[in-house]
Amino acid sequence: MKHWRYTKGLHDLGNGHYAYLVPDGSWGWSNAGLIEDGGETLLVDTLFDLKMTREMLDAMRRAVPAAADIGALVNTHANGDHTFGNQLLEGKRIIASRACAEDMHHRPPAQYAGWQKEWPGMGIAGRFWQEVIGSRFDFSGIRLVLPNETFSGELELRIGDKNVRLIEVGPAHTRGDVIVYVPKDKVLYTGDMLFNGAHPAIWAGPVTNWIKACDLMLSWELEVVVPGHGALTDKGGIREFRDYLAYLLAESRKCYDKGMSFVEAADAISLDPWAHFAEDERMYINVFAAYREFDRKPADKPDMMRMLELMGNKHFRRH
Repeated sequence: MKHWRYTKGLHDLGNGHYAYLVPDGSWGWSNAGLIEDGGETLLVDTLFDLKMTREMLDAMRRAVPAAADIGALVNTHANGDHTFGNQLLEGKRIIASRACAEDMHHRPPAQYAGWQKEWPGMGIAGRFWQEVIGSRFDFSGIRLVLPNETFSGELELRIGDKNVRLIEVGPAHTRGDVIVYVPKDKVLYTGDMLFNGAHPAIWAGPVTNWIKACDLMLSWELEVVVPGHGALTDKGGIREFRDYLAYLLAESRKCYDKGMSFVEAADAISLDPWAHFAEDERMYINVFAAYREFDRKPADKPDMMRMLELMGNKHFRRH
């Protein structure tokens, strides 16, 4: 694989593909993509606030003349760090899975703007949220702009002469995860179906479905993979991430069978093989997802405040 640099800004991948990277890839620092051919353009995701999204769009317009009038946007999933910039493309064709569009109502920009004012009264959960998200972004003035075109399963687009496949692989990270694959160029934009070098947050699961999605991606010819968070990679990055998910599931099962709570399990599972993965506080979310799968209770949602509190306690013990 070509040695790609992990630096902030627009990276030309060749053949009309671009990645906009935001190091260090931790909470809220997400990546996006741009596909251009024959003067037609498709943007893959926006960023967490308007200032960052404007900065990204300006960089794209400077480098790619056709990006002065972006034809379509696809949101790979509902999380705000991939959708809160949508209003800067309001009126354009905005595409997402049906489940993604539904989930965008659940944690809208107004909630984040509220938390930026209310966090001092939210205990350890508020302190943690403010440190890893609230202090980094500006959620004021953001309106919820929903997709105006939804699909389930798969949708094929033509961007110039490129055949672009939008494939719904959720529920996994969220209920409505979509990946964007351009077979001709062997380029894949994964959204948050790939966290490169970091623990994911398995908000939805099941974990086995995420593993199945990794197997699907590994079955394709790929030269460049643009993850939702982290540096550019190739199939090796997907393979390592799949190994992480398999390890998480197997170790969680051992703890579940011993009658341990998900909190006890998250604290007990050895992360030595994944010491190079960032954000290990997300193990609470991930083991909860594994336990939910073992209990066959897919509808059980993680308590956000409880998860923030657990993660905050772990984070502040270290810092």
